[in-house]
Amino acid sequence: MPSERQRAGGAGEELEPVVADAVARAGFELEELVVQQAGRKQLVKVVVDGEGADGRGISLDETAEVSRAVSAALDARDDVLAGAYTLEVTSPGLDRPLTKPRHWRRARLRRVAVKQADVNFLARVGDAGDDGVELLVDGRLRHVPYTEIEHAVIEVEFKEPPAAEIAKLTHEEEGSR
Repeated sequence: MPSERQRAGGAGEELEPVVADAVARAGFELEELVVQQAGRKQLVKVVVDGEGADGRGISLDETAEVSRAVSAALDARDDVLAGAYTLEVTSPGLDRPLTKPRHWRRARLRRVAVKQADVNFLARVGDAGDDGVELLVDGRLRHVPYTEIEHAVIEVEFKEPPAAEIAKLTHEEEGSR
């Protein structure tokens, strides 16, 4: 799977450890760092991820907390980012590709679109390990190694998933629900 973190050239490479440390101290992970010129200022875009207090990802309040921590770290290190800058701290969107085991774990029971070398399919996510994920495809469970997945994203659903699918993924008997 491709590396999730994008390194920006120049100042971005020097900033990455500073930003990653500030994000980690706030209890999250640096997902991506992009530094680009935006007029007279530099735009520093920081994408953070991790389990928030609600267990479902980073909340708006937690994003603000990370923003303050990163801002303080950047201000303290004007040797790596001199001059005016605009800081943008955000979390990955729902359309973020699933590239790491933790992305798949968080997507458990969600419907996903998966692209492999020779086939595209929709599936529902089951247990995710370090090397692969259990997917429910056309009513059948199958283990798919991450190395065989070229691209995968969560599909937005507007209704509850079928109980039979959830039962298969949670390894419950349909009659015991």
